[in-house]
Amino acid sequence: MNYFLTEEQQMIKELTQKIANEKIIPVRAELDEKEEFPKSILNDLAQADLFALYIPEEYGGMGFGCFETILAVEELSKACCGVSVSYAACALGAYPILLFGSEEQKKKYLSGIASGEKLAAFGLTEANAGSDASGIQTTAMEDGDFYVLNGTKQWITNGGEADIYTVIALTDKNKGIRGASAFIVEKGTPGFSFGKKEKKLGIRCSSTRELIFENCRIPKKNIIGREGIGFIVAMKTLDVTRPGIGAQGVGLAQGALDVALNFSGERVQFGQPVYSFQAVQHMLADMAISIEAARALVYATAKTIDSGAKVFSKESAAAKTFATDTAMKVAVDAVQILGGHGYMREYPAEKMLRDAKILQIYEGTNQIQRNVVALQLIKENSKKNR
Repeated sequence: MNYFLTEEQQMIKELTQKIANEKIIPVRAELDEKEEFPKSILNDLAQADLFALYIPEEYGGMGFGCFETILAVEELSKACCGVSVSYAACALGAYPILLFGSEEQKKKYLSGIASGEKLAAFGLTEANAGSDASGIQTTAMEDGDFYVLNGTKQWITNGGEADIYTVIALTDKNKGIRGASAFIVEKGTPGFSFGKKEKKLGIRCSSTRELIFENCRIPKKNIIGREGIGFIVAMKTLDVTRPGIGAQGVGLAQGALDVALNFSGERVQFGQPVYSFQAVQHMLADMAISIEAARALVYATAKTIDSGAKVFSKESAAAKTFATDTAMKVAVDAVQILGGHGYMREYPAEKMLRDAKILQIYEGTNQIQRNVVALQLIKENSKKNR
């Protein structure tokens, strides 16, 4: 479909596609096998100013929005979701500062993120706080001009590689989640260390590590907003970034369809290409239809966010859910169309299948997203019927 991209948006798409084709595809299998963080590729993205897309011009960015960012994420994800999540997670770490940070914080941190000189990460998840984010136990106790952080964050994308971390911790344990606050913690701060790099099913080249805080003292000026709004900071951030996970789903699904289509045209069985059989044609058609529907939903949600809409939790959750469920289904079907070849590491379909699963899990499981959609529907219906 023609989404009538502006000249600048088309340039972003084409530039990212060029980097994906030339820099990522030739090494994606090796990065996956070695579980090697794609630092050189991220440097290429930085040189192309792609980290600057969503950062306002006054902080060294290009002043675009969510839509332009997801265009880049989609193209990267066609090639490798391990690379694309390493890129996208930087935005996840930056958005709390962008949305709620002070002018001083924005000037200090956003320019480094925009240039790609500094990577960012977001610390919310803990061992007992996954889907139930209110279960966080990491604390930040006031001590003179500092806050002292103690606790751990689990499964943090870009953990150990990022330079800037936005972390949610309790400043008042008696208030539960209403006592949570958000902080900026810099790599190298005494008392801040990392756990081992996790061994994962997919997105293996991305770095997933534990953040460990042991009497980590950070200046009071590093609090984002004010005490007690940490949960709001986290939820508002996720509302903005979840379409990025949807874009990962769209990109991965499109990449899987491209692989399946090319293979089924080259593979000959019973004297004819595999894609000449109606059973395969219907699979390809269903894959294409689902991808286009997912893309339309993700794009519309991103444009809604960029329009200045105040509430878009339902739309963001729906886009993430539908697009990532689509990615999983399309990846499974791509492996099936490739047959035995699809199960082999020589072909990219098996990696795409492994990568697809996490899209239904991180930044809120798709079951939780359905709760968000349903509760908003009920709330809207109640207002309408008053």
